[in-house]
Amino acid sequence: MPTARRRRAAVALALAAAGGACAAPGAGSPPASPPPSSAGSSAGPSAGPSAGPSASAAPSTPERAPGPAYSTYPLGTRPLPLRDDGFGQVLPTPRTLRERRYPTRDLLPPPADGRFAATVGPVTPATAERMGATWSPGCPVALADLRYLTLTFRGFDGAAHTGELVVAAGEARDVVGVFRTLFRADFPIEEMRLPGTADLEAAPTGDGNNTAGLVCRAARGQTRWSAHAYGLAIDLNPFQNPYTSGDLVLPELASAYLDRDRVRPGMVQPGDVAVRAFARIGWSWGGAWQSLQDYQHFSALDR
Repeated sequence: MPTARRRRAAVALALAAAGGACAAPGAGSPPASPPPSSAGSSAGPSAGPSAGPSASAAPSTPERAPGPAYSTYPLGTRPLPLRDDGFGQVLPTPRTLRERRYPTRDLLPPPADGRFAATVGPVTPATAERMGATWSPGCPVALADLRYLTLTFRGFDGAAHTGELVVAAGEARDVVGVFRTLFRADFPIEEMRLPGTADLEAAPTGDGNNTAGLVCRAARGQTRWSAHAYGLAIDLNPFQNPYTSGDLVLPELASAYLDRDRVRPGMVQPGDVAVRAFARIGWSWGGAWQSLQDYQHFSALDR
Protein backbone atom coordinates (compact mmCIF):
# COMPACT_ATOMS: atom_id res chain seq x y z
CA MET A 1 0.00 0.00 0.00
CA PRO A 2 1.51 3.42 -0.92
CA THR A 3 2.77 5.41 2.03
CA ALA A 4 0.55 8.44 1.35
CA ARG A 5 -2.55 6.32 1.13
CA ARG A 6 -1.68 4.51 4.37
CA ARG A 7 -1.16 7.86 6.08
CA ARG A 8 -4.56 9.14 4.93
CA ALA A 9 -6.17 5.90 6.00
CA ALA A 10 -4.58 6.13 9.44
CA VAL A 11 -5.95 9.64 9.88
CA ALA A 12 -9.40 8.50 8.85
CA LEU A 13 -9.19 5.52 11.22
CA ALA A 14 -8.29 7.60 14.22
CA LEU A 15 -10.88 10.27 13.43
CA ALA A 16 -13.68 7.98 12.33
CA ALA A 17 -12.72 4.47 13.52
CA ALA A 18 -13.03 2.97 10.05
CA GLY A 19 -14.29 -0.58 9.60
CA GLY A 20 -17.52 -2.55 9.88
CA ALA A 21 -19.33 -2.04 13.14
CA CYS A 22 -19.38 -4.87 15.68
CA ALA A 23 -17.06 -7.01 13.56
CA ALA A 24 -13.50 -8.21 13.71
CA PRO A 25 -10.91 -5.92 12.06
CA GLY A 26 -11.57 -5.62 8.36
CA ALA A 27 -14.91 -7.39 8.47
CA GLY A 28 -17.86 -5.60 6.94
CA SER A 29 -20.84 -7.78 7.75
CA PRO A 30 -23.61 -6.25 9.88
CA PRO A 31 -23.94 -7.46 13.46
CA ALA A 32 -26.05 -10.44 14.31
CA SER A 33 -29.66 -9.90 15.35
CA PRO A 34 -30.11 -9.45 19.10
CA PRO A 35 -31.74 -12.14 21.20
CA PRO A 36 -35.45 -11.58 21.85
CA SER A 37 -34.72 -10.64 25.46
CA SER A 38 -32.33 -7.77 24.63
CA ALA A 39 -33.22 -4.55 26.40
CA GLY A 40 -34.65 -1.94 24.08
CA SER A 41 -35.62 -4.47 21.41
CA SER A 42 -38.56 -3.83 19.16
CA ALA A 43 -40.51 -6.75 20.58
CA GLY A 44 -44.16 -6.14 21.41
CA PRO A 45 -45.50 -5.43 24.89
CA SER A 46 -45.24 -8.12 27.50
CA ALA A 47 -48.32 -10.17 28.26
CA GLY A 48 -50.07 -10.10 31.63
CA PRO A 49 -50.79 -13.21 33.73
CA SER A 50 -53.40 -15.70 32.61
CA ALA A 51 -56.92 -14.92 33.71
CA GLY A 52 -58.09 -17.03 36.65
CA PRO A 53 -61.10 -17.38 38.92
CA SER A 54 -59.41 -15.90 41.98
CA ALA A 55 -60.24 -12.29 42.80
CA SER A 56 -56.81 -11.95 44.41
CA ALA A 57 -54.86 -12.67 41.22
CA ALA A 58 -51.94 -10.35 40.55
CA PRO A 59 -52.68 -7.38 38.29
CA SER A 60 -51.59 -7.59 34.70
CA THR A 61 -48.10 -6.40 33.78
CA PRO A 62 -48.09 -2.84 32.40
CA GLU A 63 -47.43 -2.63 28.70
CA ARG A 64 -43.95 -1.53 27.61
CA ALA A 65 -43.51 0.71 24.63
CA PRO A 66 -41.23 -0.91 22.05
CA GLY A 67 -37.79 0.59 21.63
CA PRO A 68 -36.66 2.10 18.34
CA ALA A 69 -36.01 -0.35 15.53
CA TYR A 70 -32.43 -1.34 14.78
CA SER A 71 -30.73 0.24 11.79
CA THR A 72 -30.63 -1.87 8.65
CA TYR A 73 -27.88 -0.26 6.58
CA PRO A 74 -25.33 -2.96 5.54
CA LEU A 75 -22.19 -1.77 7.31
CA GLY A 76 -18.75 -1.87 5.72
CA THR A 77 -19.99 -3.11 2.35
CA ARG A 78 -20.27 0.01 0.17
CA PRO A 79 -16.92 1.72 -0.59
CA LEU A 80 -17.24 5.44 -1.28
CA PRO A 81 -15.80 7.31 -4.26
CA LEU A 82 -12.56 8.99 -3.21
CA ARG A 83 -11.88 12.70 -2.91
CA ASP A 84 -8.58 14.23 -4.00
CA ASP A 85 -7.40 14.15 -0.35
CA GLY A 86 -7.93 10.37 -0.17
CA PHE A 87 -10.99 10.46 2.04
CA GLY A 88 -14.35 9.20 0.86
CA GLN A 89 -16.96 11.47 -0.67
CA VAL A 90 -19.16 13.03 2.00
CA LEU A 91 -22.66 11.78 1.19
CA PRO A 92 -26.06 12.29 2.84
CA THR A 93 -26.71 10.05 5.82
CA PRO A 94 -28.90 7.07 4.88
CA ARG A 95 -32.31 7.31 6.52
CA THR A 96 -31.80 4.24 8.71
CA LEU A 97 -28.57 5.74 10.12
CA ARG A 98 -30.05 9.11 11.08
CA GLU A 99 -30.75 7.64 14.49
CA ARG A 100 -28.13 4.93 14.39
CA ARG A 101 -28.77 1.88 16.56
CA TYR A 102 -27.16 -1.55 16.17
CA PRO A 103 -26.83 -4.41 18.63
CA THR A 104 -23.28 -5.29 19.64
CA ARG A 105 -21.79 -8.61 18.57
CA ASP A 106 -19.55 -9.85 21.37
CA LEU A 107 -15.91 -10.44 20.47
CA LEU A 108 -14.95 -10.91 24.14
CA PRO A 109 -17.07 -12.63 26.81
CA PRO A 110 -19.49 -10.17 28.43
CA PRO A 111 -19.51 -9.89 32.25
CA ALA A 112 -21.41 -12.85 33.66
CA ASP A 113 -23.14 -10.73 36.31
CA GLY A 114 -23.86 -7.77 34.03
CA ARG A 115 -21.81 -5.43 36.22
CA PHE A 116 -18.88 -3.22 35.34
CA ALA A 117 -15.51 -4.98 35.25
CA ALA A 118 -12.09 -3.95 33.95
CA THR A 119 -8.56 -5.28 33.60
CA VAL A 120 -5.30 -3.42 33.05
CA GLY A 121 -2.32 -5.32 31.68
CA PRO A 122 0.75 -5.06 29.44
CA VAL A 123 0.58 -5.12 25.67
CA THR A 124 1.64 -8.70 25.06
CA PRO A 125 3.23 -9.91 21.80
CA ALA A 126 -0.11 -11.46 20.85
CA THR A 127 -1.91 -8.16 21.40
CA ALA A 128 0.76 -6.27 19.46
CA GLU A 129 0.29 -8.67 16.56
CA ARG A 130 -3.43 -7.91 16.55
CA MET A 131 -2.68 -4.18 16.55
CA GLY A 132 -0.68 -4.60 13.36
CA ALA A 133 0.29 -1.37 11.62
CA THR A 134 -1.45 0.82 14.20
CA TRP A 135 1.84 0.60 16.16
CA SER A 136 5.43 0.17 14.99
CA PRO A 137 8.93 0.59 16.53
CA GLY A 138 9.08 4.08 15.01
CA CYS A 139 6.14 5.30 17.08
CA PRO A 140 6.78 7.87 19.85
CA VAL A 141 5.77 5.52 22.67
CA ALA A 142 7.15 2.05 23.38
CA LEU A 143 4.89 -0.92 23.92
CA ALA A 144 6.21 -1.14 27.48
CA ASP A 145 4.70 2.30 28.12
CA LEU A 146 1.24 1.28 26.91
CA ARG A 147 -1.47 -0.74 28.63
CA TYR A 148 -4.13 -3.06 27.27
CA LEU A 149 -7.52 -2.53 28.91
CA THR A 150 -10.70 -4.55 28.91
CA LEU A 151 -13.77 -2.59 29.96
CA THR A 152 -17.47 -3.20 30.34
CA PHE A 153 -19.69 -0.93 28.27
CA ARG A 154 -23.42 -0.60 27.71
CA GLY A 155 -24.47 -1.33 24.14
CA PHE A 156 -27.29 0.24 22.17
CA ASP A 157 -29.04 -3.08 22.78
CA GLY A 158 -29.11 -2.32 26.50
CA ALA A 159 -26.81 -5.23 27.35
CA ALA A 160 -23.40 -5.22 29.05
CA HIS A 161 -20.47 -6.02 26.74
CA THR A 162 -16.68 -6.22 27.07
CA GLY A 163 -14.55 -3.87 25.00
CA GLU A 164 -10.82 -3.28 24.67
CA LEU A 165 -8.54 -0.26 24.38
CA VAL A 166 -4.81 0.47 24.31
CA VAL A 167 -3.80 3.67 26.11
CA ALA A 168 -0.75 5.19 27.80
CA ALA A 169 0.28 3.37 30.96
CA GLY A 170 0.04 6.48 33.11
CA GLU A 171 -3.56 7.10 32.07
CA ALA A 172 -4.88 3.54 32.26
CA ARG A 173 -6.47 3.62 35.72
CA ASP A 174 -8.09 7.00 35.10
CA VAL A 175 -9.51 5.80 31.78
CA VAL A 176 -11.04 2.81 33.58
CA GLY A 177 -12.76 5.29 35.91
CA VAL A 178 -14.19 7.22 32.96
CA PHE A 179 -15.74 4.12 31.41
CA ARG A 180 -17.06 2.98 34.79
CA THR A 181 -18.89 6.31 34.98
CA LEU A 182 -20.25 5.96 31.43
CA PHE A 183 -21.48 2.44 32.16
CA ARG A 184 -23.23 3.47 35.36
CA ALA A 185 -24.89 6.32 33.45
CA ASP A 186 -26.07 3.88 30.74
CA PHE A 187 -24.25 5.90 28.09
CA PRO A 188 -24.47 3.60 25.02
CA ILE A 189 -21.40 2.58 23.00
CA GLU A 190 -21.75 0.51 19.84
CA GLU A 191 -18.33 -1.07 19.55
CA MET A 192 -14.96 -1.00 21.32
CA ARG A 193 -12.26 -3.21 19.75
CA LEU A 194 -8.62 -2.89 18.78
CA PRO A 195 -8.16 -1.53 15.26
CA GLY A 196 -5.55 -3.26 13.11
CA THR A 197 -3.87 -3.28 9.73
CA ALA A 198 -7.05 -4.34 7.94
CA ASP A 199 -8.77 -1.18 9.18
CA LEU A 200 -5.93 1.00 7.88
CA GLU A 201 -6.02 -0.60 4.45
CA ALA A 202 -9.79 -0.83 4.00
CA ALA A 203 -11.50 1.38 1.44
CA PRO A 204 -13.57 4.10 3.17
CA THR A 205 -17.22 3.21 3.64
CA GLY A 206 -18.09 6.16 5.88
CA ASP A 207 -20.09 4.10 8.38
CA GLY A 208 -17.55 3.06 11.04
CA ASN A 209 -18.33 3.53 14.71
CA ASN A 210 -15.52 1.93 16.70
CA THR A 211 -14.50 3.55 19.99
CA ALA A 212 -10.69 3.33 19.99
CA GLY A 213 -7.54 4.72 21.57
CA LEU A 214 -4.01 4.22 20.26
CA VAL A 215 -3.35 4.66 16.54
CA CYS A 216 0.20 5.73 15.70
CA ARG A 217 -0.11 8.57 13.20
CA ALA A 218 0.70 12.23 12.67
CA ALA A 219 -1.87 14.89 13.50
CA ARG A 220 -3.99 15.69 10.46
CA GLY A 221 -2.32 18.27 8.23
CA GLN A 222 0.73 18.49 10.52
CA THR A 223 4.09 16.85 11.02
CA ARG A 224 3.82 16.42 14.80
CA TRP A 225 2.42 13.25 16.30
CA SER A 226 -1.26 12.97 17.11
CA ALA A 227 -2.28 12.43 20.73
CA HIS A 228 -3.52 9.02 19.56
CA ALA A 229 0.08 8.07 18.73
CA TYR A 230 0.97 8.38 22.43
CA GLY A 231 -2.11 6.52 23.67
CA LEU A 232 -3.37 9.82 25.06
CA ALA A 233 -6.60 10.15 23.09
CA ILE A 234 -9.84 8.20 22.68
CA ASP A 235 -12.53 8.60 20.02
CA LEU A 236 -15.99 7.85 21.43
CA ASN A 237 -18.84 6.71 19.13
CA PRO A 238 -17.38 8.38 16.01
CA PHE A 239 -20.57 8.14 13.96
CA GLN A 240 -22.74 9.82 16.56
CA ASN A 241 -19.91 12.31 17.18
CA PRO A 242 -18.29 13.10 13.82
CA TYR A 243 -15.24 15.18 12.98
CA THR A 244 -15.93 18.17 10.75
CA SER A 245 -13.65 20.76 9.17
CA GLY A 246 -14.62 22.72 6.08
CA ASP A 247 -16.37 20.35 3.69
CA LEU A 248 -14.93 17.21 5.32
CA VAL A 249 -17.02 15.04 7.63
CA LEU A 250 -15.67 11.83 9.17
CA PRO A 251 -17.21 9.30 9.08
CA GLU A 252 -18.33 10.43 5.66
CA LEU A 253 -21.97 9.29 6.07
CA ALA A 254 -22.45 10.91 9.49
CA SER A 255 -23.57 14.40 8.40
CA ALA A 256 -26.98 13.94 10.06
CA TYR A 257 -25.18 14.01 13.41
CA LEU A 258 -23.79 17.49 12.76
CA ASP A 259 -27.18 18.69 14.00
CA ARG A 260 -26.19 18.74 17.67
CA ASP A 261 -29.54 20.22 18.76
CA ARG A 262 -31.30 16.99 17.86
CA VAL A 263 -29.97 14.88 20.72
CA ARG A 264 -29.87 11.14 20.09
CA PRO A 265 -28.41 8.26 22.13
CA GLY A 266 -24.62 8.02 22.08
CA MET A 267 -24.02 11.69 21.31
CA VAL A 268 -21.59 13.74 23.39
CA GLN A 269 -23.00 17.10 24.46
CA PRO A 270 -21.42 20.08 26.26
CA GLY A 271 -21.26 19.41 30.00
CA ASP A 272 -22.71 15.90 29.75
CA VAL A 273 -21.57 12.80 31.61
CA ALA A 274 -18.81 11.99 29.09
CA VAL A 275 -17.37 15.51 29.03
CA ARG A 276 -17.43 15.72 32.84
CA ALA A 277 -15.89 12.27 33.32
CA PHE A 278 -12.99 12.99 30.99
CA ALA A 279 -12.54 16.49 32.44
CA ARG A 280 -12.09 14.96 35.90
CA ILE A 281 -8.96 13.15 34.66
CA GLY A 282 -7.65 16.26 32.87
CA TRP A 283 -8.70 15.35 29.32
CA SER A 284 -10.27 17.91 26.99
CA TRP A 285 -13.05 17.49 24.41
CA GLY A 286 -12.60 18.20 20.69
CA GLY A 287 -16.23 19.27 20.40
CA ALA A 288 -15.32 22.53 22.17
CA TRP A 289 -12.59 23.49 19.68
CA GLN A 290 -13.04 26.67 17.67
CA SER A 291 -11.26 26.07 14.33
CA LEU A 292 -12.94 22.69 13.80
CA GLN A 293 -15.14 20.31 15.74
CA ASP A 294 -14.08 16.78 16.65
CA TYR A 295 -17.05 15.66 18.70
CA GLN A 296 -15.73 12.11 19.20
CA HIS A 297 -12.30 13.13 20.44
CA PHE A 298 -11.05 13.26 24.04
CA SER A 299 -7.37 13.93 24.69
CA ALA A 300 -4.85 14.47 27.47
CA LEU A 301 -2.83 16.77 25.16
CA ASP A 302 -5.59 19.15 24.02
CA ARG A 303 -5.04 18.04 20.41
